[in-house]
Amino acid sequence: MMLVSLAILLYINPGATLSTMIDASTEALTLCIELCAVYAVWLGILEIVEATGLSKKIARALRPIIKKLFRIDNEEIEKMIALNMSANILGLGNAATPMGIKAMKALDNGRGVATFSIIMLVVVNATSIQLLPSTVIGLRASAGSSNPSDIILPTILATVVTLTVGISLVFLCDKIKQKIKGKKH
Repeated sequence: MMLVSLAILLYINPGATLSTMIDASTEALTLCIELCAVYAVWLGILEIVEATGLSKKIARALRPIIKKLFRIDNEEIEKMIALNMSANILGLGNAATPMGIKAMKALDNGRGVATFSIIMLVVVNATSIQLLPSTVIGLRASAGSSNPSDIILPTILATVVTLTVGISLVFLCDKIKQKIKGKKH
């Protein structure tokens, strides 16, 4: 795509090619620096949450939900999932990734098959409710939006719907799988 765009630009306006490439790279670098600042703040907050023991309290508060959704009974895995969910709720998908990976490894039974808990983690991680879509707000602010936070309500509504549908489908697929297994035996 870049090569085709570059070829078209060279054909249409060869004089503007170099300046356009430099402007675009400058804008990309500026955006990266602005997003680094947003992530630094939220990753710092997540680190404080972990260091103060608040993550254990969050895990305890989310424990009934996590136990029901993931069908697990392991405090350490529950804590990792709770931190992953907390980061996603704050709209920090990239910050949620390390805890999601740790939880995924802990949920792996070593057989090379995705278990119900692993599938649920992937779905919850991909469709999680975002109360504060901070990454998107940061992107909109850096792009000069007059009201970068006006996406909060639509984001909450969309993520509630996707999470509900995703969780429902995982349970439905598991129920179908159990019926198929029952018929084979």
